[in-house]
Amino acid sequence: MPALCRQCLTAFEDGARCPACRSPCVTRHPELFDLSIAHMDCDAFYASVEKRDRPDLADKPVIIGGGRRGVVSTCCYVARIRGVRSAMPMFQALRLCPDAVVIKGRMDLYVEVSRQVRALMEELTPAVEPLSLDEAFLDLTGTARLHGAPPAAMLARLTRRMQEEIGITGSIGLSHNKFLAKIASDLDKPRGFSVIGRAETAAFLADKPVGIIWGVGLVGQESLKRAGINNIADLRRWDRTDLHRRFGSMGERLWHLARGEDHRRVNASRIVKSISKETTFHEDTADGDVLDGHLWRLSEQVADRAKAKETAGRVVTLKLKRSDFTTVTRRHALPEPTQMADRIYRAARMLFDALDRQGSARLIGVGISDLGPAAQADRGGDLLDPSAGRRAQAERATDAIRARFGPDAIRKGRSLR
Repeated sequence: MPALCRQCLTAFEDGARCPACRSPCVTRHPELFDLSIAHMDCDAFYASVEKRDRPDLADKPVIIGGGRRGVVSTCCYVARIRGVRSAMPMFQALRLCPDAVVIKGRMDLYVEVSRQVRALMEELTPAVEPLSLDEAFLDLTGTARLHGAPPAAMLARLTRRMQEEIGITGSIGLSHNKFLAKIASDLDKPRGFSVIGRAETAAFLADKPVGIIWGVGLVGQESLKRAGINNIADLRRWDRTDLHRRFGSMGERLWHLARGEDHRRVNASRIVKSISKETTFHEDTADGDVLDGHLWRLSEQVADRAKAKETAGRVVTLKLKRSDFTTVTRRHALPEPTQMADRIYRAARMLFDALDRQGSARLIGVGISDLGPAAQADRGGDLLDPSAGRRAQAERATDAIRARFGPDAIRKGRSLR
């Protein structure tokens, strides 16, 4: 059985430990050195960066998010073991994990660390397709001769360099297509290296729930369940034509993925078309103040990402999912692109006020699209809102204060709701 030591990168045949360095960090698989499509996912990225910069937090539960009335953005694995999850209300997270250290995110720093990780990936292959700040697909087909080592060894070297040079860890999924590589990267986190080969694909997928398919969320799972489809084996029993007739283009996609077929290429030129953030409530809510507080926080997070990426959007989108799982999406085109939280929030709030909000909400989201350079954003005044310019100046001053004194140095009262 081909094996690879992830510590010293020695390739060998089977064995529980590396024969060279005796490390137990060994990955073994019959197709280990034949596969070249990978998915790399940083482990608890934001929290890992914070722990890197504060070694005293190494063994402590860390939560990235707002204050006691906010929500969890993400958290480290220590907190996850205690039951803390993303989008959980902060009061509930602190009830589960009262000794947690709560830190407001530093998006500009996370963007910079993400760029460092991507630079390491691009040393291996030009075929890198980022999915977000902390994950990406890589295609290392044909790179063995260039590097003098198979893709598996180079990926192990990548995660080792991430830890040694940047101070964060990542998990690798290696397979023969993107769909399976992404599944593999989640199998053994953190610091994982999992492989799904061609020969085992059908057997591996058979008993997996349909929720393992990327893009099949809770609503999709309910729809499939009503058709008697709970796992991949159930999907395979359906005729391709019947799946398409019942679920449209999604049915066609499901038919292929149920068989482990994914012909999408790793696309290094994939263009980011939008920036969005959303939160799912632990309990449905119709409280206007709570929803307004989330609108502001989401607008602020979208603005932070836009500023970090030096981009701006002309179209603001509001997304609201009701308690009956129906989803409403509304868009508003601005006179010019913006990256300011105040303008994003006001547009989202206008869309929110125009909705028929009977019943409770289980999710709310804010986004911007029709992206362009930051240099073209927020240049003119607003004749219908003379105070917009002053608010933009105040926001830029706030950004400068946070950059110098920390993210909690100044906060808007609305964010405390």
